[in-house]
Amino acid sequence: MRVSLKDVAAHAGVSVKTVSNVVNDYPYVTAGMRERVQRSIDELGYRPNLTARHLRKGRTGIIALALPELGNPYFAELAAAVIDAAAAHDYTVLLDHTGGLREQEILVSQGFRARVIDGLILSPIELETEDLRDRTENVPLVLLGERDYDLPYDHIAIDNVAAARAAVRHLIGLGRREVAFIGDRLGRSEPAQLRVR
Repeated sequence: MRVSLKDVAAHAGVSVKTVSNVVNDYPYVTAGMRERVQRSIDELGYRPNLTARHLRKGRTGIIALALPELGNPYFAELAAAVIDAAAAHDYTVLLDHTGGLREQEILVSQGFRARVIDGLILSPIELETEDLRDRTENVPLVLLGERDYDLPYDHIAIDNVAAARAAVRHLIGLGRREVAFIGDRLGRSEPAQLRVR
């Protein structure tokens, strides 16, 4: 049987509102009261109903992360980092695989999951500026990758030319004279081409 706020309140000998204030981390609860309620929460194994919390706030608590390749170690590590960061803020990550296909990237960027997500992080490969220019969905969008779409969306990118230059200079500084590049197929992505420039 699921433990409720009422159960915790009865166990701690306080009101349901006090338990709610502790669970929602309101600052106007004394340290002693917070400790007393937290002890009851721990002993009873109470877990907040995140679905109800998100409904009250008008949010789903879900962020979508759309990646071109799930088997690529870079994207696997990126997904793990996004999932960890989201969890720290009580968000769940819905992972989508686009395969780097323009049709899939358009589908994702146009909000085919808009009713179930609060935001979208998209790492496109083939998506064009006009695909995003026509976007009508109000779900916040963050783009990942080196391509500059010159549109009013948040965008996180790496300067591959500068990063490759710094890596080569570091190796030369260590006395290395023969440097090889191992990475994505050159024709497959613009970032791969930039790294060997």
